[in-house]
Amino acid sequence: MSNHFDYLVIGGGSGGIASARRAAAHGARTAIIENASIGGTCVNVGCVPKKVMWNTASIAEVLHLAKDYGFDADFKGFDWGALKQKRDTYVERLNDIYHRDLDASEVTEITGTAHFKDARTVVVNDQSYSAEHILIATGSTPVVPDLPGAEHGITNAGFFELEKQPKHTVIVGSGYIAVEFAGLLQSLGTRVTMLLRGEFFLRNFDASIREVLIEEMIKAGVHIQTSSNIRSIDKDSNGQLTIHYNEEESLGHIDTLIWAIGRGPLTAPLALANTGVRLDSNGYIETDRWQNTSVNNIYAVGDVTGRTALTPVAIAAGRKLAERLFAGQKDARLDYDNIASVVFSHPPIGTVGLTEEAAREKFGESAVRIYESRFINMLFAITGQKSPTLVKLVTVGDQEKIVGCHIIGMAADEIIQGFAVAVKMGALKRDLDNTVAIHPTAAEELVTLR
Repeated sequence: MSNHFDYLVIGGGSGGIASARRAAAHGARTAIIENASIGGTCVNVGCVPKKVMWNTASIAEVLHLAKDYGFDADFKGFDWGALKQKRDTYVERLNDIYHRDLDASEVTEITGTAHFKDARTVVVNDQSYSAEHILIATGSTPVVPDLPGAEHGITNAGFFELEKQPKHTVIVGSGYIAVEFAGLLQSLGTRVTMLLRGEFFLRNFDASIREVLIEEMIKAGVHIQTSSNIRSIDKDSNGQLTIHYNEEESLGHIDTLIWAIGRGPLTAPLALANTGVRLDSNGYIETDRWQNTSVNNIYAVGDVTGRTALTPVAIAAGRKLAERLFAGQKDARLDYDNIASVVFSHPPIGTVGLTEEAAREKFGESAVRIYESRFINMLFAITGQKSPTLVKLVTVGDQEKIVGCHIIGMAADEIIQGFAVAVKMGALKRDLDNTVAIHPTAAEELVTLR
């Protein structure tokens, strides 16, 4: 078989697979190269197994409410090992589905680590492969700090390898991975401490949403330590960790340390110096709005570009690229504006568009009008626990165009999808006002704001 292809995709994650299959559907002879489990970070050590864990924690939270609803029920914990086995089996089933789908699409799978020989040729396991078009979709990798004892910590991948539930976990980081892990572990009974370098987490999210989450996580028992700079980590003969931070502070008797301080582009194995592909100051591959790199037959999508690191974004960008290259759709490209996202925290967050701060900076103080409501979801009406929901619209101009929609609370992850469509279509506040509410729901608050 010839080793020359129309389309060669490096990286078998969500973006790479989507682009490869779409190209093949348009008749392109396509191959995909992957050196680990098919499906990439999302399927194997990211959003999919994370959502299983979030569901588990959410069930635990509901069980705690059962007595208030008249059930004679006690929460006695759960079997971490049994859950892990079922979760791993589910992920393996998804891996098999990806392999079958690639085979059905007649995409050639190549297993190994690719590096560029030149701009049209890559080498895998000492075998050369060439293509008219090459896509880089290798994703990103977690950052681990260069500190004494840093190797005693784990990243997201290590978390999903844990055979036993941690008793006391320290999570270092302030992004969505940090708050997601903190929330689910605390809900399942693990003692959780978060160490933040700054004063708050989720710094790119709307302040109103962030403040509610901090309040709820502290109320749930998560200890949040701000202005914390780690110096070193020690590990004793029993496997217990001591974390030294700031000048003289320390945390001991820690069984699990999770690094969640960010991710970096996975480009090192590629030997991009042999191609002329330019990287930015942070090591991400530079791309234009068409996913073109600085080399005219090489493209990049997904986390490796440093642009909106979300699985659906990589999938959409990869498919659009394949449409442009192989279906004659010369204007096909992903619009990166108003992309919705969700944080599977406890409670969850749904957001799309500009934060209040960003809107005021872009349009000016006088042009921005905020609509906001905070309330208790009806689920908690008859319970001792009261968890708030907050909804917020950011509007601009005399017509009050909606440029931001932010939600925290039960079902925020599901509610935001529909309102993301409205924001993407350029909805005005009066469009929501003219929509009849569905009662009683949390979502109705967004169409009844005054």
